[in-house]
Amino acid sequence: MSMSSIPANLRALVIERAGARCEYCLLPAGVAFYSHEVDHVVARKHGGQTVAVNLALVCARCNQHKGSDLGSLDPETGDFVFFYNPRTQRWDDHFALDGPRIVPLTPEGRATVAIFQLNRPDRLQERELLIAAGRYP
Repeated sequence: MSMSSIPANLRALVIERAGARCEYCLLPAGVAFYSHEVDHVVARKHGGQTVAVNLALVCARCNQHKGSDLGSLDPETGDFVFFYNPRTQRWDDHFALDGPRIVPLTPEGRATVAIFQLNRPDRLQERELLIAAGRYP
């Protein structure tokens, strides 16, 4: 489903609810090179609906890595876990910030950090610059 097929009022609600930040990595939309996207938490191909409780604001990089996946293997235990879900879970329960690094606190957090590549060197450098400029988180 393209961004344009999500009604404008629903897109506006998702953006406002997210504080115009990626709901996974917290990157502000106003400083992103590529536009943030309103994305289905549970992809349509898995039965996810285009309703507020299944939509999240996501930066292009997080969305690229997430794709239509629902979860992955916990890098620590090898068990399958669902990704962090911004509609049903609190970010602070699954992640903490250590400077620019997003530290996973739970199995869901570990799988999300690994698959979304939240701590790649380029992403850490970007967050360091944004922290220095007072724009992150």
